[in-house]
Amino acid sequence: MLTSRWLKAAGVAAAITLATATAAHAAPAPDPAAESTAAVVTLRYDDSRAGGWEAAISAGVASWNANVANVKLVEAAPGTRAEIQIVATSGWPQATLGPVRPGGQARVELGSQAVTEGHDKTRIAAHELGHSLGLPDTKPGPCSQLMSGSSAGTACTNAVPNAAERSRVESFYAGGLASLVPADGRILVDAR
Repeated sequence: MLTSRWLKAAGVAAAITLATATAAHAAPAPDPAAESTAAVVTLRYDDSRAGGWEAAISAGVASWNANVANVKLVEAAPGTRAEIQIVATSGWPQATLGPVRPGGQARVELGSQAVTEGHDKTRIAAHELGHSLGLPDTKPGPCSQLMSGSSAGTACTNAVPNAAERSRVESFYAGGLASLVPADGRILVDAR
């Protein structure tokens, strides 16, 4: 009789252990890395009318993608709608102040006048994309601030957003809830 109770108790304990182990495998704890991946906002850009700026645009996009975790810029496939239209112009660079949202519209004009005066093309492209992501100018400012734009001088080639600039953009796109804050819509001209 003692053996029968012992076997029965052991069987119940084994069943509870098996059920607990199965439940643990069936519903694992949430993975924070997976949650942050799910919250990434993807914005498409079209640079088909920005001839001569391709390398600078690619480098500017790569800078933002490497430094901001919750928003990614990707080139739009031909014939698809893009949130950010990038064009080459003969004037000063300018852009729509965002943050642009999925399905929204922003325009970036990469002006050759700034290049003629000696400003770095990659810095210009990254700076103007920063406007589309919601950052205003911080003029005058040091070269370490991407959004200081032309006020940092022609020797400045920094195309990387600093910690404060990264943090602001990430806050605009936090949680993937990109529809909460509408784009500003003002056009910012980056002439001195």
